Amino acid sequence: MIKAANIEMAHLPADHPHVNTGKIGVLLVNLGTPEATDFWSMRRYLKEFLWDKRVIEVPRPIWWLILNGIILNTRPKKSGHAYEQIWNHEANESPLKTITRGQSDKLRASMSKNPNVMVDWAMRYGFPPIAEKLEAMKNAGCERILLFPLYPQYSATTTASVQDKAFDGLKQMRWQPAIRTVPCYHDHPAYIEALSNSLSGHLKTLDWKPDLILASFHGLPKDYLLKGDPYHCHCLKTARLMREHLELGDEDLMTVFQSRFGKDEWLQPYAEETVIQLAKDGVKNLVMIMPGFAADCVETLEEIAIGLKETFRANGGEHLSAVPCLNDSNGSIKLLGALVKNELKGWI
Repeated sequence: MIKAANIEMAHLPADHPHVNTGKIGVLLVNLGTPEATDFWSMRRYLKEFLWDKRVIEVPRPIWWLILNGIILNTRPKKSGHAYEQIWNHEANESPLKTITRGQSDKLRASMSKNPNVMVDWAMRYGFPPIAEKLEAMKNAGCERILLFPLYPQYSATTTASVQDKAFDGLKQMRWQPAIRTVPCYHDHPAYIEALSNSLSGHLKTLDWKPDLILASFHGLPKDYLLKGDPYHCHCLKTARLMREHLELGDEDLMTVFQSRFGKDEWLQPYAEETVIQLAKDGVKNLVMIMPGFAADCVETLEEIAIGLKETFRANGGEHLSAVPCLNDSNGSIKLLGALVKNELKGWI
């Protein structure tokens, strides 16, 4: 296929404009991050994120008033403080950006035997934007691009939003590349193995034994589930497969949902309420793993590893340890590589 493209270019007229061809792009996409922790940087990021119709389904006129009249005047300071607790000051960026870049670099290195495959990364909200990266890949000669939303469990609020934004970018192109998307991988054997190995390895580093393991997934309004979003089912299946792989019982590994926003009912059980109740019931040692996050971010590093740990101890608990996300570990790159190579069949 690549040779055919080169032959075709060789037979172009001498005065034909130069066109790069023959390459295949792989674009990793994660949620996004503010560029700094100050009020206005946080406000710009939150405005883009919370105005996404996939994320907030409230009618636009009502939501515009709530967002611009209340949330964007109050939440940036609070969110900025949370980001400041986990900010990568050496690189002056959030850990999510550092890690996602690392995933891209290491995946590229792992696929070096295929020199015509170009690997890069983007963010759904903030920088670098998806459309910009797609344009760069096209200009570099990528006639085919594999879009990889880094969300193991599918949700319209995440996976679909990434795909929406990508196709918005494609709409602006006169000559579009062929596009494939990596499907959700919540039950992929390589994913379950990577999570299980990560959890087992983390447990070996502790000098205490957990009374319970909590698998915490990002929350979602219950109404989205009732409208047909499969996210809840995907989360429960991931947790079940982890229990089976590790030979744990339901009483050993429990599923909870974190990061609730607003007053509507969200998927339950809620992580914070569960942790508080467990502490009051006499549970002293907890381990939490966040399988739905491909990379550590403010929700895992600040909300869980700092905030929920303090809450647990304030209510009588003693130890709470958060398992790092797969990040750019060897197990993560092996998983990402397996998923990419499977979706590139017929292209390389």
